[in-house]
Amino acid sequence: MRYWPSLFLVFMNLAVRAQVPAGYYDPAAGLNGVQLQSALHAIIDNHSAQSYSSLWEYFESTDMKPDGSVWDIYSDNPGGNPPYLYHFTTADQCGNYSGEGDCFNREHSWPKSWFDDMMPMYTDLFHLYPTDGYVNNRRGNYPYGEVGTATWTSMNGSLVGNCVYPGYSGTVFEPIDAYKGDLARTYFYMAVRYYTEDSGWSGSEQTNGSQLKPWAMHMMLDWNEADPVSDKEIDRNNAVYGIQLNRNPFIDHPEYAQAIWDPSTGLADKNVNKNITVYPVPSVEFCIIDHRGYYNGEKTTIKLMDVAGRQFKISHTAYGSIIKVDVKSLTPGFYMIGISEDGKYPAFANIIK
Repeated sequence: MRYWPSLFLVFMNLAVRAQVPAGYYDPAAGLNGVQLQSALHAIIDNHSAQSYSSLWEYFESTDMKPDGSVWDIYSDNPGGNPPYLYHFTTADQCGNYSGEGDCFNREHSWPKSWFDDMMPMYTDLFHLYPTDGYVNNRRGNYPYGEVGTATWTSMNGSLVGNCVYPGYSGTVFEPIDAYKGDLARTYFYMAVRYYTEDSGWSGSEQTNGSQLKPWAMHMMLDWNEADPVSDKEIDRNNAVYGIQLNRNPFIDHPEYAQAIWDPSTGLADKNVNKNITVYPVPSVEFCIIDHRGYYNGEKTTIKLMDVAGRQFKISHTAYGSIIKVDVKSLTPGFYMIGISEDGKYPAFANIIK
């Protein structure tokens, strides 16, 4: 049985739901890379933070299935019958649990220990989801990843085990495919909303402050492409906007992820040379840029920057159709490199050190 205050809350939030407001993303038009990240940060910054206790009721407008049950991404079985269902009653809220199906709680998909329990990220609905308490506990603070050999499997097929995605081999939690894109766009949101506001964050094996480590960024970009934006996400984005007064740009514009973090494929400008190859991945002492003879190596200018926009001095040597770039002095991380020559289209690519 549902209480009238909860019904009022649902109807109130339905009333304020809307599509993307006119002009909302205008400040980001035509930008890419760090400039786009910074512009989006300014657009969605300073949201209306809510109390932690209020999330139970807000979930009724952000995470309710059409049948009125809780939309738990850790137990849902799209296209089939979920192993158990929760309803928006205090009886289903955790509480104590001893196994799956006992109760649901408030999952920080970006674990709160990674940002040291600080506000406003502690209650930011864009990364908080109602999930089964036991599965949430099994996930713990593990990064998201792709599992090779599972040590534990949930009733809906979520996994805990060793990561086989290139760049990390520790223990990870792998959600089912239907929600990988949702979580990737959640993490992109966090990397933009808290860009330059992550002083004191402990970080993790997956993150440096509010920014994803290279292996995780590449995986999330893959997830973003493989699992496109769903109606569920669109409805949730509109509902959270009615509560927090900010939006997840990567639900409204999933192409922003490529434009910020993968300029070699994300740039839409036809006057950009994309016919280049960069290897090895990761690069340890050097990286090779194969431009297929397009540039005169002795006349090229090479610029390298990190995800925060800081530029680094590097040396390079040209050998016919390739350019060898010395990266020994760089700390491990994710970098963007630009290649230019007067009178020719520039090129952009990623480097993982």
